Amino acid sequence: MKIVILSGSPHKNGTTAKLVDSFIAGANESGHETVRFDTAFLNVHPCIACEKCHSSDDAVCAFQDDMVKIGKELATADCIAFATPIYYYGICAQLKAVIDRFYAIESSIRKNQKTVFITAMADDRPETVNAANASYKAAIEWLEWKDCGIVNAFACSTAADLKGTDYEEKAYMLGKNL
Repeated sequence: MKIVILSGSPHKNGTTAKLVDSFIAGANESGHETVRFDTAFLNVHPCIACEKCHSSDDAVCAFQDDMVKIGKELATADCIAFATPIYYYGICAQLKAVIDRFYAIESSIRKNQKTVFITAMADDRPETVNAANASYKAAIEWLEWKDCGIVNAFACSTAADLKGTDYEEKAYMLGKNL
């Protein structure tokens, strides 16, 4: 199975990045192909609803940036993994910009893919991630994708906070069991 990972973390060695590393290790151990995009380090212009992408049958997005490369990988993916830090109750801006650009490519990515969602946050309250989880679930319902699991890592402000928790193991098993 080809798995495309979209990680929104701007911290290369942060909590979310470590959880993504664990997820990839599990997926690779099971023989899956993984392609990772760290969206915080890419040039992805936010959607401006200009409708150029829907102006004709062969229309494309007005912005020819790193989303072109991401879109090509998503179109051939069997599974899409989303990973985001939770800063203020929602999906981080770096990942959300990519998700918003699905608007231009949704006909090529709507094909019964599997999907997973990984979050990390400093707070320890479940309500902190409710909006992000709901946004993920609504988007995948629209795209007709199958949810294969969610890992929410609470009270993990830094990667060091993962020590003594089972979140890395949960992310690993999520990747391994796809």
